[in-house]
Amino acid sequence: MPIRILRARLLAACLLLAAPLHAQSADSAAARRARECPSCAEWNAPHAPFRVFGNTYDVGTAGLSAILVTSPQGHVLIDGGLPESAPLIAANMRAAGFRVEDVRLILNSHAHHDHAGGIAELQRMSKARVAASPASARVISTGVAGPDDPQHKLALPYPAAANVETLHDGDTVRVGPVALVAHFTGGHTPGGTTWSWRSCEGARCADLVYADSFTPVSDDDFRFTSNAGYPRVLDDFAHGFALLEALPCDLLLTPHPGASQLWERLARRDSGDAGALLAPGQCAAYAAVGRGMVAARLKNEQGGR
Repeated sequence: MPIRILRARLLAACLLLAAPLHAQSADSAAARRARECPSCAEWNAPHAPFRVFGNTYDVGTAGLSAILVTSPQGHVLIDGGLPESAPLIAANMRAAGFRVEDVRLILNSHAHHDHAGGIAELQRMSKARVAASPASARVISTGVAGPDDPQHKLALPYPAAANVETLHDGDTVRVGPVALVAHFTGGHTPGGTTWSWRSCEGARCADLVYADSFTPVSDDDFRFTSNAGYPRVLDDFAHGFALLEALPCDLLLTPHPGASQLWERLARRDSGDAGALLAPGQCAAYAAVGRGMVAARLKNEQGGR
């Protein structure tokens, strides 16, 4: 048999063997990701972007919010979803009529992989500044949750962002006419942050609040009743609940849309109820749910007494 034919057959055989191995490797990676984060695929399902109110848009996925506050001088993005969410968020910005390259500042609610995992890639795409609370900035800068995080042993690592700036509680951050206020609301994580701003549609303006998660979720070793690694956890929860009850709040958004019934409210708006997203008392109701969850967790830790 001529050498050239033998080489061709050997090459074909190698390609036939390589394809299943490659597929097996991809399948293994997907299976490993599913084991590590069983909710990630559902959270990262695509969702069309939409205008929330005025110059505020949701450009996130079906299960993870990414909030874009826009201006002619540039935009602010709050949260970056999972690492694999970044291209979906950028595509949603384009579909909404904006460019990721015009994002000037990226902010964060809390520094878990499902809300901060895509920040590094979105920073690379946009060249935007990244800013967060000191505790969150440390995590976003390394991609690894610290031992003071209630979910430390469960938290997945993610790509680290560069040059993360630190904020103070109550700081106002600005891009052009856009101004957002940082409210530190820890508990779920030490660096959790709630954001508030005003958006207007014509002469009508509304106070918008992107309230951080307030769920007392933890790994098996963390106790909210007494924890040396995060001794202020209950004080931080109490501070956050009181803040939400007092904060001007016409429209509530949350890192997981389902936590504030966003899709149900949006469906009502799309069906003709123009004010479905705007309603007084949303933030106070959200705080009440959080208080109940924390109380139930403390009761469980104390043996149901």
